Amino acid sequence: MKKIRVLNQISQKGLALLDEQSYRLTEQTEEAEAILVRSADMHALDMGSHLQAVARAGVGVNNIPVSRLSEAGVAVFNAPGANANAVKELVIAAMLMAARNLYTAADYAKNLDPAAGDLAAQVESGKKRFSGFELAGRKLGVIGLGAIGVKVANAAIGMGMEVYGYDPVISVHHAWHLNSAVHQCERLESLLQACDVVTIHVPLLDSTRGMLNASRLALLTKGAILLNFSRGEIVDEQALKTHLNNHYLHAYVSDFPNAELLSLPNVLSFPHLGASTLEAEELSAIQVIRNLKSYLEQGSVQNSVNLPDVSIEPKGDGIRRLAIVNRNQAGILAEITETLGRRELNIEDMLNKSRGEIAYTLIDLRADIDESLLDALRTLPNVLSARECR
Repeated sequence: MKKIRVLNQISQKGLALLDEQSYRLTEQTEEAEAILVRSADMHALDMGSHLQAVARAGVGVNNIPVSRLSEAGVAVFNAPGANANAVKELVIAAMLMAARNLYTAADYAKNLDPAAGDLAAQVESGKKRFSGFELAGRKLGVIGLGAIGVKVANAAIGMGMEVYGYDPVISVHHAWHLNSAVHQCERLESLLQACDVVTIHVPLLDSTRGMLNASRLALLTKGAILLNFSRGEIVDEQALKTHLNNHYLHAYVSDFPNAELLSLPNVLSFPHLGASTLEAEELSAIQVIRNLKSYLEQGSVQNSVNLPDVSIEPKGDGIRRLAIVNRNQAGILAEITETLGRRELNIEDMLNKSRGEIAYTLIDLRADIDESLLDALRTLPNVLSARECR
């Protein structure tokens, strides 16, 4: 029976996939073989030696110590694309709110005083200050054309916007789903200079931290709207504050409230609502738990952030399967097979794939896999973890 630790509220539709005959939820982190998480910060969490996988019911993994887990041979999974429609709808809503000044207009209307006189007259006298602009015919720049960026770009085309996209590493899969009317920008600077509205959809990496720095923010057109539904750290928000204070930008809309910007009248902040829909939470939980089960039971890997994708047939009758995570260095496979050979274990099938500095090996045996064999494999230099898929 595999023990699963759940750190946040996870959709019951996902948890229902963990059948009671094979899985049990535990409150003890140190005994967990897998951890399910959404937003809980795991960096200071003391995780036990039994841990085989961490699965996040969401996309970003900034709350997970991926490097430390990789060194321990622990797989980390996420659910890319599961929240894409939810974020797309929020981005479209945010564009409309900013372009039409709906947030300040609604606040004005809420504070009207019926006792002060003719309400209709108050409405008419105040509405001029909230005049906005229509999105149809405007230019939208989409930075990052992954699952969310593609959906936003396609929706904006449907709204009559002229769309420009920047993504030097766009996948073939996402390129196929992108509307052919989207203009490709080879340089980020070209997109910033061309567009009335810019929306960010890239992950937070060392290469994207501060991507929109002071020099790039200065390229935005006067009166532009900037939307950030990726991570706050992607924008140099101190530099952004200057452009907002002098009203060079029409508005900044972010899903990540910032203490320096909260009080500015042309800033609209949401409390990280991007994936906060029932549908997105259910889909994320179902997707990540299916992938977690497949990894634990069969060794398959899909949507891991630190292991290579591996598709493999289910174990046949009488077959036991080893899963080994090791450093991607020469000679390790020979050491693994030699360890099996010394025990007169014949390999029925073997698959080995790598991803950067990490390699992943699956070995099918027609023999029992006991703890002494696993211990022998774990003691090999550069083997990070070894387990049986069951």
